[in-house]
Amino acid sequence: MRTRPLKVALLGCGVVGSEVARIMTTHAADLAARIGAPVELAGVAVRRPDKVREGIDPALVTTDATALVKRGDIDVVVEVIGGIEPARTLITTAFAHGASVVSANKALIAQDGAALHAAADEHGKDLYYEAAVAGAIPLIRPLRESLAGDKVNRVLGIVNGTTNFILDAMDTTGAGYQEALDEATALGYAEADPTADVEGFDAAAKAAILAGIAFHTRVRLDDVYREGMTEVTAADFASAKEMGCTIKLLAICERAADGGSVTARVHPAMIPLSHPLAGVREAYNAVFVESEAAGQLMFYGPGAGGSPTASAVLGDLVAVCRNRLGGATGPGESAYAALPVSPMGDVVTRYHISLDVADKPGVLAQVATVFAEHGVSIDTVRQSGKDGEASLVVVTHRASDAALGGTVEALRKLDTVRGVASIMRVEGE
Repeated sequence: MRTRPLKVALLGCGVVGSEVARIMTTHAADLAARIGAPVELAGVAVRRPDKVREGIDPALVTTDATALVKRGDIDVVVEVIGGIEPARTLITTAFAHGASVVSANKALIAQDGAALHAAADEHGKDLYYEAAVAGAIPLIRPLRESLAGDKVNRVLGIVNGTTNFILDAMDTTGAGYQEALDEATALGYAEADPTADVEGFDAAAKAAILAGIAFHTRVRLDDVYREGMTEVTAADFASAKEMGCTIKLLAICERAADGGSVTARVHPAMIPLSHPLAGVREAYNAVFVESEAAGQLMFYGPGAGGSPTASAVLGDLVAVCRNRLGGATGPGESAYAALPVSPMGDVVTRYHISLDVADKPGVLAQVATVFAEHGVSIDTVRQSGKDGEASLVVVTHRASDAALGGTVEALRKLDTVRGVASIMRVEGE
């Protein structure tokens, strides 16, 4: 074993960063044995230097992150501060000064992954980010390495623990959205401002990363269709149960049937109770991968939290340190396919539409005519009503999102349709 330690700079020492530092210290001997050299925490960049950080030598703490990453003796920079800036500049500066980088920054990788990979390649350094998607679940490395000889056609997953906790509570206890959100907040699953989670921004960033790796194509955050889950109601869950389904906020990345394009999207969807993702409870994550040779694979586990995320960071740190010792780099960006990213209108799936209509003869025929005029085939219809008002639930066969959008727009113009109560896609069949 080499005796000179590999030096690690840690950017950020919050929930994840402090756990990374703790594991590096308590498992130092094991890490050294696995890597082939000791690893040493050489500096910790923070915003509040006066805060007591148990187990971290105060002499290592600095507020000058730029000076830390510019040190010529740093082998690996671990970035867990999040956000776009200053993280982006610090990472590119680290490459320029000879360090490889391990990051947990999903927003930055989703937005600027191509440029960061180019900077890493230019300087002959590694950029690893297993912790950016699904916490402790090994997902990026299997897609990037284990399935490198296969063709991935679809990635379908629950990649946000907060939204899964909320939807699971609504499903199992009958709670309304706000009540379930309040519980998630009280338990620490939801932030004080839950917008990034419940409006799908967090999951969309992860979908962009997964699609890019799975399809060897650059997919940016702006390419991902995003729809939040704040409008999901108890009535939606009741309808889902009647269909033998539940509701999940899904990240879905797919190749087109002809293989000539890809799509990436995040939205609530009904999935059959028979699908493995339907049984993912509370704040857990799970991702279902469909490939030509391997078939169907599922990755499941805790998707957030200090310890799970730190586990993924340390796994990357071991890999990067091994590469460093061997004088090599691991897999970089693979974007050779350069497939176009199709708009949401091209996506083909099934739909569940709930309409408030007048309870009188001929309404169903009018509604069916609108669907037919827009090329959307109806699978089932359920109708109930009294006192002049009725509810009409239509489940379609597979159709394009554009065709469904035109259908809904025309339905809203009918005098007999008083409102479109909800529209939800049906996936996983």
